[in-house]
Amino acid sequence: MEPAAGSWCTATEIGFRLRDHEHRLVGVRLESSVASGDFHYRDDLRAWELRLPRPDVHRLEYRLTLELGGHSETVADPDNPRRQGDASVLWCPDYREPGWLHLPRCAGRWHDVYLPLPAVHGEMVARVWSPDVATDRVVVAHDGPDYDRYGELGRYTAAMIGAGGLPPYHLVLLPPGERLEWYSASPAYARALAGDVLPKIAAELGTTRPVVGVGASLGGLAMLHAQRRHPTGFAGLFLQSASFFRPRHDRQESGFRRYLRIVRFTGRVVRADDGPGVPVALTCGTVEENLANNKDMARALRDHGYAVTFAEVPDAHNWTAWRDALDPHLTALLRKVFN
Repeated sequence: MEPAAGSWCTATEIGFRLRDHEHRLVGVRLESSVASGDFHYRDDLRAWELRLPRPDVHRLEYRLTLELGGHSETVADPDNPRRQGDASVLWCPDYREPGWLHLPRCAGRWHDVYLPLPAVHGEMVARVWSPDVATDRVVVAHDGPDYDRYGELGRYTAAMIGAGGLPPYHLVLLPPGERLEWYSASPAYARALAGDVLPKIAAELGTTRPVVGVGASLGGLAMLHAQRRHPTGFAGLFLQSASFFRPRHDRQESGFRRYLRIVRFTGRVVRADDGPGVPVALTCGTVEENLANNKDMARALRDHGYAVTFAEVPDAHNWTAWRDALDPHLTALLRKVFN
């Protein structure tokens, strides 16, 4: 049923309607990585309206650009109360939030670990969650603070362990530091991660087991890059919408200053004869620019002896999409590696 104002989604259409009884606005435009378009004014409704074919997603994050005559502003939809950060969110009828959001969480504690990084002339403070039971299993996440804040990785961890869906493990959240430099296939950062971060974390947690590395976007690229260069530190990888840029798919990214370094790395991986295979799970949104290069990487890693699973998620390049894919995809990977 179409609302008087706000947004709606059917099996074939998405629609948006913004009230403007006095017709004060000059124009309205939908802004989204998934769909865009200009509204038209309907005198019979005294509202601006836009209808589009439904993209291949179960939810849509969007904003509206309002033309006020002489200036414009981009805002969340005032008639849609559902938000993700500063964007409005449209849920389609087939969207479901993860069930683990409603599970009780096991007890645990957070503490900080200071990590000097001489290889990149830097430092970081990792945030570490440990369950209130002994374990030597470790998961390490790039972009850790945001993975926890927006992707709810800490909540997922405590909920899945608490429900008995996963064995206990420590969760290490690594801040991104000089993200665009460190996460763009940097040999120095890979050396820092393998030579400085992981040994210090292992000593802090009293374990000698290799870790499961987690990363999204550039963070996923950096985790695979580190594993390829320093394989002994990793028991598995969970990579979401990773930035495996290739010229055939990603020329729109060529303005990024480390584009060529990423292209060289991904090219070497795809062309390699074999590799230091570990279990790896990849997820990517159905409407992402990164989908084609992720499919290429999944095929290449499978050919190189990695135990690969690949899943398309009906969403775009955002934290909620990555959160929603944690279960079953990270769950299955951790069961495989930890059990």
